Amino acid sequence: MKMKQLSWRLTPLCVLLGSVWATGSWAAPAALAAPAPALEANAAAQPALMHAKLWSLGLDPQPYLVSEKLDGVRAFWDGQRLRFRSGLPIAAPDWFTAGLPKTPLDGELWLGRGRFDELSGTVRKKRPVDAEWRQLRYMIFDLPAATGSFAERALRMNTLLTEAKQPWLQAVPQTRLPDPAGLQALLKQTVNAGGEGLVLHRANALWSPGRSDALFKLKPLPDEEARVIAHVPGKGRHAGRMGALLLVLPDGQQFALGTGFTDAQRADPPPVGAVVTYRYRDRTPKGLPRFASFLRVQPQ
Repeated sequence: MKMKQLSWRLTPLCVLLGSVWATGSWAAPAALAAPAPALEANAAAQPALMHAKLWSLGLDPQPYLVSEKLDGVRAFWDGQRLRFRSGLPIAAPDWFTAGLPKTPLDGELWLGRGRFDELSGTVRKKRPVDAEWRQLRYMIFDLPAATGSFAERALRMNTLLTEAKQPWLQAVPQTRLPDPAGLQALLKQTVNAGGEGLVLHRANALWSPGRSDALFKLKPLPDEEARVIAHVPGKGRHAGRMGALLLVLPDGQQFALGTGFTDAQRADPPPVGAVVTYRYRDRTPKGLPRFASFLRVQPQ
C-alpha cells in the first residue's frame, strides 16, 4: 500500500540520471526546467523584499549594523495582510494582525533558537491555534520601501514598535562592531548559544528590493535556497523512497540534493514546487554547491 502511495511522488528519472554526480551537477531536460503555471502565478505574487548575499571575510564590518540571523519564518506585513515571502497569506489570528501598525513591516516570525520545526507547524496551519501564536514573536528588521538610510529606518522601527505596545512585536537588536575580529567573536558567541549566524546591513544604505550589496549574512556554513522540480527515486536501502531532490537554482542551474534527509523525509519528501534550504561547503567553478546537505523546507 505504501508503495502505491509513493509512486505518484517519484518522477521516473532513473534512466536519465544513472547516478548523482559527485559534483552535485546534473543537466536536466528542458521540459523539467520549465516551471508549472501555478508556480509562475505564485512567483508573480511575491512581495518585493531585500535579500542577503554571503559575507566575504575580507570585508570591514564597521560600516554595517549587525544583528542575529534568526531561525524563523520570514513574514511581510503590507499594512493589511500578513504574507509569506512567496506572497501566499499567513493565517494569523485576528488579534495578531489587529495589533500591527498600518506601516509595511519586514521581519521573522520566531519562537526562539532551535525551534524552527515547531514554528513552521504553527504558521502553516490554515486555522491558527491561538495558544500557539501567543508563544511566538514577530521580530522586525526593516521597513520596506521606507525612505532614509538603514540606520534611520532602524531608529524609526524602534519608535514605531514601542508605540504599538504589543509585547510580541519587537525590533531585532542592531549593533556596531569595530573590526573583523569583533565580528568573528560575535559569530562564535551567537553560534555557541544556539543561533544560526549574523546579518550585516550597511548603515547608510537606502531600501531597495532584490539581492542587495548592502545586506549580507554570515554563518559557519553558508546556506541557500532552491526550488524542487522533481524527485529522484532511491536505490539500495532507499529503494521505493526518494533518493534525492532535483533542485533548480535562481540562476536556472539544476543539481541533485541527496544527503541530510531522515527516513521519514525520504518517505514523504518535500513536494514539487516547494522551496528548500540546504547547507554547503563551497561551490564548483560553474557555481553549483559542493557537499550540499538538506536543512529544511521553507513555509510558503
